[in-house]
Amino acid sequence: KDFGGEVATSGEIGNWPGDGMTDGITLTDKFKKHLEQYKVDIEEGIYVEKITKQEDGTFCISTQKGNGIGMAADKMPDGKPDSLKCDYIAKAVIVATGVHPRELGIPGEKEFRNKGVSYCSTCDMPLFTGKTVTVIGGGNSALESALMGVDIAKKVYVINKNAFFKGDDVLIKKLTSQPKDKVEIFYETGTKEFVGDKFITGAKYTDKEGKEFELKTDGIMVHIGMVPNSDIVPDNVEKNPFGEIKVNIRCETNVPGLYAAGDVSDVPFKQIVIAAGQGCTATLSAVQYLNSR
Repeated sequence: KDFGGEVATSGEIGNWPGDGMTDGITLTDKFKKHLEQYKVDIEEGIYVEKITKQEDGTFCISTQKGNGIGMAADKMPDGKPDSLKCDYIAKAVIVATGVHPRELGIPGEKEFRNKGVSYCSTCDMPLFTGKTVTVIGGGNSALESALMGVDIAKKVYVINKNAFFKGDDVLIKKLTSQPKDKVEIFYETGTKEFVGDKFITGAKYTDKEGKEFELKTDGIMVHIGMVPNSDIVPDNVEKNPFGEIKVNIRCETNVPGLYAAGDVSDVPFKQIVIAAGQGCTATLSAVQYLNSR
């Protein structure tokens, strides 16, 4: 759908071998230019809706656009008239769809998305230079977002539903040592509603005693975790309780010919370099699978 995925929205990246310190946009651009050196068809802006394994062992890839955009647009999976159209047919598929930000699911969230509510601090924090910004979350992403706000915003509120942060100690110490007139932290606080007019103006919260209060703000950064983009795989593909696709050391799923790589899989550590390594593993496994048929 979008080239680069979550990597493109990353800020500073210091763990990509050979590059020292870089950023998500620069690294994504390098990836794309490298890919373009090969004879590979790149189709952007296409949202895959479902992958279905057919009786002949091939995979039907149905997209949201459909209507003839792919090489097999008129073929129906298994000949069923109520099935999705196959826009692409493949003998093997590698799912490297990554993750997307988890939403709070509260009133006003969808209405004010991109109207003051953001899930990407690297993209949108600069919009609130000299203003008041609220960061919701308690992990590393929230901590990094709040520290970014310290350098940019006039005031930073941090809303943590837990009694403590769950990120790296160095980030926690750096944030909690900020003066209170710059950073104000609310622990054991739940976010109930986003409010505003054309744009966000504030949010309603409840403290650990159930008392409701409202904080005025110019922008809100939501960082409460990520959700794997795994809904597109066949229904019989095994996943863990978090929705991540289960793979073995070869990046194989329980469905022959279907592979998963990167953050969408159940790999324990979510790092760019690990995702790249899994991509290589999945590709070699897929080639071996195809050569054996």
